[in-house]
Amino acid sequence: MASKAAYKRLSKEYVAMQKEPPPFVWAAPDEKNILNWNYIIRGPPDSPFAGGEYHGVLLFPSEYPFKPPGIKMLTPSGRFQPDKKICFSMSDFHPGSWNPAWSVATILTGLLSFMLSDEMTTGSVTSTDAEKRNYASRSHAWNIQQKRFREAFPEYCTPAARDVPNMAEKERGVSQAPAPPAPSSSPSTTTVTPVSLQPQPVQPPTASASDKAVSRTSNGTSSPGDTGAQGWAASLRQIVWDKWRWGVVLALALVVSRLSSSN
Repeated sequence: MASKAAYKRLSKEYVAMQKEPPPFVWAAPDEKNILNWNYIIRGPPDSPFAGGEYHGVLLFPSEYPFKPPGIKMLTPSGRFQPDKKICFSMSDFHPGSWNPAWSVATILTGLLSFMLSDEMTTGSVTSTDAEKRNYASRSHAWNIQQKRFREAFPEYCTPAARDVPNMAEKERGVSQAPAPPAPSSSPSTTTVTPVSLQPQPVQPPTASASDKAVSRTSNGTSSPGDTGAQGWAASLRQIVWDKWRWGVVLALALVVSRLSSSN
């Protein structure tokens, strides 16, 4: 059972998670026990886990936030042993290095960073990038077959993998694709089809100021070609004027010089 401090802290962190979820991560407490949280990590682009959907659990002690949680990843990933506790600096393997200021968002961001590294520890496994990509392509189909995943995240039990609320669109400079609608059937009867992430929409380039600088034609419209012709004509007139002006100056100087010499 959660202590009053743990209950208050975890309730606050759930509100914070909904308001500002970290990139590629989503998590929620169990309805019956606030000490048990389920999380989803989406594999970041340009990594062997791209397109993957990884379900796991955070097991908080009743003394939280003064003691760290146990951490497991349930979905086969090629990085961690499924349903085995993972040893890293924010887990219950290292209570001495735990910082009570760390939160659910901090823990899961740290777990994602550790997942992307090659460091070996208790609970990790060795695999090639090709094997990781293979696990990623099958991860969603595997998840929606698991009762624990369906109970924890019924809204994510769609035929195609749904993005978590924050897919780092702002950081990557892209727009988030709309999440697929929930199926009309129950999650347990959903047809499993392997899917890959859809490409992000590309915004059309905007016209520059120079592209917009066009001249008027006789019918009131504008033509870039006319602008170029007028620009060249203006330049030519300026060159002629400059040469004529300097010619006059030189002629006057020559007359003055001859008058001075004759005197």
